[in-house]
Amino acid sequence: MNETIADPISARSLRLKAATHDIHDVLDKRVMNADVFGSRDRFAGFVRAQYRFHRDIDMLYGSAVVAALIPELAERRRLPKIADDLSDLGKQLPTAAPGRLDTDTPLPVALGWLYVAEGSNLGGAVLFKLAREKLGLDRDFGARHLAAHSEGAARHWRQFTAALDAVQLTPAQEDEVVLGAEDAFRAVRSYVEEELPVSGGRMDGDVP
Repeated sequence: MNETIADPISARSLRLKAATHDIHDVLDKRVMNADVFGSRDRFAGFVRAQYRFHRDIDMLYGSAVVAALIPELAERRRLPKIADDLSDLGKQLPTAAPGRLDTDTPLPVALGWLYVAEGSNLGGAVLFKLAREKLGLDRDFGARHLAAHSEGAARHWRQFTAALDAVQLTPAQEDEVVLGAEDAFRAVRSYVEEELPVSGGRMDGDVP
């Protein structure tokens, strides 16, 4: 008797997308619920949240171990652009604080956080368009960190996911990648909550 067996999702990037779908969706709804493009001040709150997240992962871009696995790692660093955007908007940088990651962060956890960072860069194309249309910002003023890579956001993302998928990990390390990505989404969520409070309490579909 012939049996048809569904192929498992073999690519790590696709498994991560599936595993983090719900937490990612809640974050996206929370950001849009905050009226980010209602004014430059509101947008600046979003940029401050971005700065705090990228400060958490900034040390990863100087890691020789990670650089050996991820192409053009140093070029993917966005913290300086975010800082310039805040300056354009007339806002100070968030108060200095230690990052959530350090030199002892396990590689799988680091990969999970970078997956979230690079994914946000891919989604930044939509946000960039809104920032330009609604707030008059662009790649030279206020929204430079959202501007697509010169090769195109989609191609830049594919290069990242191809490298991510090629890393050899044990089953236990695979779980660490997912946990790292989930922690990264929670970190962004906490920063958005602090920088962009909304009235009325929790939004529909929210999770603790």
